[in-house]
Amino acid sequence: MAQPRPLNFLITGAGRGIGRGLSRLLLQKGHRVFLVDNNFEELQHTTSIVLSQFPNGSFSFSVTDLRNPQQIKDAISQADVFFNSRLDVLINNAAFTGGVGIPFETLTLEDWNKSLETNLTAPMLMSQACLPLLKAQQGQPHGGTIINMSSTRARQSEPDSEGYGATKAGLIGLTQSLANSVAPMGITANAILPGWINVANECKEADEKGTDWEDGLSDQDHKWHLSGRVGKVEDVLGAVEFLVRERFVNGQEIVVDGGVSRKMIYPE
Repeated sequence: MAQPRPLNFLITGAGRGIGRGLSRLLLQKGHRVFLVDNNFEELQHTTSIVLSQFPNGSFSFSVTDLRNPQQIKDAISQADVFFNSRLDVLINNAAFTGGVGIPFETLTLEDWNKSLETNLTAPMLMSQACLPLLKAQQGQPHGGTIINMSSTRARQSEPDSEGYGATKAGLIGLTQSLANSVAPMGITANAILPGWINVANECKEADEKGTDWEDGLSDQDHKWHLSGRVGKVEDVLGAVEFLVRERFVNGQEIVVDGGVSRKMIYPE
C-alpha cells in the first residue's frame, strides 16, 4: 500500500502552547510545517532548539504580528515559496488572552480590540490570503483544509473573559460561513473547541526548567475529566488529523475537552 504523501501545514501561534506542540508532532510524522508567531524569543527557541532534530527544509517560520494585515500578506508570501504554492492545512491557532481576568468594568477598548484583531480578524485575513494555496489544483481531487481553533469558552464562559469568549464564539460563526463560501474551491473549514489542554511545558521557560507535562497537575485535576485525565496536545492532533482525513465533515465544531462540558456543576 502506498504511503500517504507528507502534507503542508501552516500554523499560527506556533511559538509556544498548542501551536508548538502541533508543529513538533506533525514534523515527527513527516509533514512540513510553516510556523507563524509574533513572539520572536519563543519562535526562535522553538525553531532552533525544539525543532532542531528535524531535517532542513521540513519547516520554516515567520515572525508576524497578526494584527498587521501587511505582515500577514508577507508571511503568506514566504509560505507560498516554502510550500511551492501548495498548502494542505491552515490552522488558525493564535489567540490574544491578555484580556482574560480583567474585570469587565475596567476592560479597555484597546484590550477588546486586541482580542478582536488577533482572535477573529486575523483568522479571516489568514484564510483569505491562503485561498490561492488551498484551492484544488489541476490533477488533485480536492483542495485544502482550514481549521479554526476556537474554545469551549465559546459555549460556556467564566467571569472577566468577554473579549476571549466573544471572539472564540465568533470563530464558530466564521467557520460555518467559510465552509459554505470555500466549498466550490474544494476547501473544507471546521473548528476545534479545546477544553483544558495542558501545555504549560510547551514554552522556553518550561524547557529551561525541565518541566514535564504533568507537573503542577493534581489527581483531582485529572479526575474532574470524564476521560480520567487533563488534555494533551496529542488529543488536539487527533482532532486535526480527523478533520484533514474525513472531508465529508465540513462546517462543524469538534469539542476536545475530556467530557467536562457534559458535566452538571453545582455550587458548593
